Amino acid sequence: MAERYGRPRSVLRMRTVAGQVFLLQVAIVLLLVGASIVALVLQSHADSEREALNRSTAVAQTFADSPGMDAALRSRDPSAILQPSAEDARKDADVDFIVVMNTDGIRYTSPVPSEIGGRFVGDIGPAVAGHVVTERVPSNLGPLIQAVVPVFADDGTVIGVVSSGVTVERVSGAVEDQFPLLFGAAAVVLLLTTGGTALVTRRLRRQTHGLGPEEMTRMYEHHDAVLHAVREGVLIVGGDGRLLLANDEARRLLELPAKVEGRQVTELGLDPATARLLASGHAVTDEVHQVGDRLLAVNQRPTSRDGSALGSVATFRDTTELQALSGRADVAQARLKLLYDAGTEIGTTLDVVRTCEEVAEFAVGRFCDFATVDLVETVLRGEEPRSTGAGADMRRVAAAGLGETTAHFSLGTTIRYLPTTRMGAGLGKGEAILEQELGGYAGWQQQSPARAEKLVAAGFHSMIAVPLRARGAILGVAMFWRSQTSEAFDEEDRSLAEELVARAAVSVDNARRYDREHTMAVTLQRSLLPRGLPEQTALDMAYRYRPAQAGLGGSGGVGGDWFDIIPLPGARVALVVGDVVGHGLHAAATMGRLRTAVHNFSTLDLPPDELLWHLDELVVRLDQEAAASGEEEVQVTGATCLYAIYDPASGRCTVARAGHHRPLVVHPDGTAFYADVPGGPPLGLGGLPFETLELVLPEHSALVLYTKGLVEDRDRDMDEGLALLREIVAGEAGRSPDEICDAVLGALLPEHPKDDVALLVGRTRMLDSGEVAEWDVPSDPSAVGEVRNAVTHKLGEWDLGEEAFTTELILSELVTNAIRYAIGPIRVRLIRDRTLICEVSDHSSTSPHLRQAASTDEGGRGLFLVAQFADRWGTRYTPDGKVIWTEQPIAEEDEEGEAEGAEGESAG
Repeated sequence: MAERYGRPRSVLRMRTVAGQVFLLQVAIVLLLVGASIVALVLQSHADSEREALNRSTAVAQTFADSPGMDAALRSRDPSAILQPSAEDARKDADVDFIVVMNTDGIRYTSPVPSEIGGRFVGDIGPAVAGHVVTERVPSNLGPLIQAVVPVFADDGTVIGVVSSGVTVERVSGAVEDQFPLLFGAAAVVLLLTTGGTALVTRRLRRQTHGLGPEEMTRMYEHHDAVLHAVREGVLIVGGDGRLLLANDEARRLLELPAKVEGRQVTELGLDPATARLLASGHAVTDEVHQVGDRLLAVNQRPTSRDGSALGSVATFRDTTELQALSGRADVAQARLKLLYDAGTEIGTTLDVVRTCEEVAEFAVGRFCDFATVDLVETVLRGEEPRSTGAGADMRRVAAAGLGETTAHFSLGTTIRYLPTTRMGAGLGKGEAILEQELGGYAGWQQQSPARAEKLVAAGFHSMIAVPLRARGAILGVAMFWRSQTSEAFDEEDRSLAEELVARAAVSVDNARRYDREHTMAVTLQRSLLPRGLPEQTALDMAYRYRPAQAGLGGSGGVGGDWFDIIPLPGARVALVVGDVVGHGLHAAATMGRLRTAVHNFSTLDLPPDELLWHLDELVVRLDQEAAASGEEEVQVTGATCLYAIYDPASGRCTVARAGHHRPLVVHPDGTAFYADVPGGPPLGLGGLPFETLELVLPEHSALVLYTKGLVEDRDRDMDEGLALLREIVAGEAGRSPDEICDAVLGALLPEHPKDDVALLVGRTRMLDSGEVAEWDVPSDPSAVGEVRNAVTHKLGEWDLGEEAFTTELILSELVTNAIRYAIGPIRVRLIRDRTLICEVSDHSSTSPHLRQAASTDEGGRGLFLVAQFADRWGTRYTPDGKVIWTEQPIAEEDEEGEAEGAEGESAG
């Protein structure tokens, strides 16, 4: 800290407060120790004299009272008797002399034998009178303390005197022997007190940060100046509730008198709430108090430590002007929040009408009391709007509000805003119209005067109309009304309304464009899907297709799911279900190409695995072409397909799949299971084989084909969806395919599906044995006649005699060709279905070809005649050969056949 003031901290120079205090304390300690030593020395001298006095008196008195003293003094030679005893006593008592004398002062004993018989130096008169005398006398040994005591005879008379003396030096020598201990103790005391002083000084140095007196004074002056210059009031209150300090700003804000220090805060004339707060010492932060006409923000913190109440410090800040600014800031903040909320609550769906409803619902209660939205008719149809909405027909699509609503145009009303009115002029320019006072009828009423009067009568007093403008075009108009809110709209409200409607207009335009694309995609997709059920008797069919909800499943909401029901020769039928990854026009177009390819491949009557192999090759070529042209975004990124062929004559169903879900099979007894069809790779990987599974389905079994959108959902696991599908289909085995479709969609599809769904349900039928006739034909030309006769007889049983001639001609040609060119056994099968089907099978893989025979050719006309008489003909290959088939129309069907045909049709 000392370095802040331009000097290094020096302990030796002792310029700091702590250093000076240290020196002062050390000096005081030294003086106290020195004074203590002097006092001890003086005390020791006084004690020495007292000791000498006491000792000399005690020795003299003791010797005077010793036994035999009376006899010795009365003897002829007292010195001979007393001298030895006196010397022994002197030495034992450690005194300088013991002198025994008579009442005349003549010495009997002396430490100096030559002085025996001489007169005693001193006043013995009091002793002869019977008193003890002590006195300090000088001697050649130094100051001497001597005592003179009388020796009493038995009768109480004084018969002699004893004097004992000891020098002060002799006694003080013993005391001086204790001086080392005394000085050692003084040194210890000095060290302890100096150490304690050093600790106190160190603490003081930490508290003062090494500052000197001048620096401390300067800091105090600065602190005092800052305290009184700061623009916040400061009050320091003691633990007893008395005011210790108040700066100038606190005096001004609280209007305190001149001398308030030392008074209780409750006696300062403050408002009760503020006085209670200051007296309590509780911690508060920015607590606003009304003091006079000012709003003061109070911050208070206690200064207590370890639970002891030492007082509190409170600051006061004038927030009167800040509150006014804060009010305006709160309004701005509220408007920003309104716009933010609008961004999250408006445009949640890509539906034009719903978006307009969200605009009206959002504004009511937050910005206005009633709101309406009108849209141009072309916008509702998904078309591009004109550059201006003035004079265009608009339809009211949304209205929401509080209180009376009957005076406004109802939903669905077509409105044309006249260009001559203020509203129409504002629409033409794309400007918002503000009517602060509707009761003034400043021109807004010209659109509908009668309705305007009703609105004013209902309490509507202010209005803002803002055009919905997007990409330079007017899509409609949003109108905001106030009736229950007393404040009228102002210019800031108009700016807010314009910003709100501008954001809503973008959402409306996005919804319009999305709806248009969705409509186009759905139209395209539906045009590529089957329009109805083809005529066939192999299966009782029903189907459902549900596109994804617009806005939830990608571009347009539609996807690439498709299905197909393709009648095949021999009364068979092919069922197809596929799915192209992705959504929108590209997925729909790709689906159409794949569906067309499946139709073309099915005309070749290929087995399911071969058909999927050809379809896979097609997808690979399409992707290669797209990559070569640089249009990688139109590549078929993934497609799945399931192809099944059902033969009602045998009840056999052959299935193959390319990355698709397994079909669900339900037997007539309700047993449901997923057919274990080998899982082939999705279309487009190329080079990988596909495998088939052949099932024998009892009559009236149900075959359920579906796309992944039916069983997959973000709220449900796919395995759970598959289990639920099986449970629903197996619940009531006797239901029709239409009923099964409705039950499945009702249980599995959410309200707004995020993926399109294709569902195909077929219930199997079996051809009656009486509707099929078969013959084995030997490889002998003569057997042709037998076959003709058998066929003619069978046609007679079927009441198809009119078809006999044509059928005989067709079979004769086909059987003759088989006998002539084919190998192995030949078999003929005749089937009566919606058409009359003739089949000739052999073990040859050579297929006949239709050609135009020349006039000179002897052969080559048989197959040409077959093509002329048959409605359709063709060849299909089997694992052990081929089958040549023809179909002939039946002139009249029996009523039962018509009934069965009608029953087999079911619209999706």
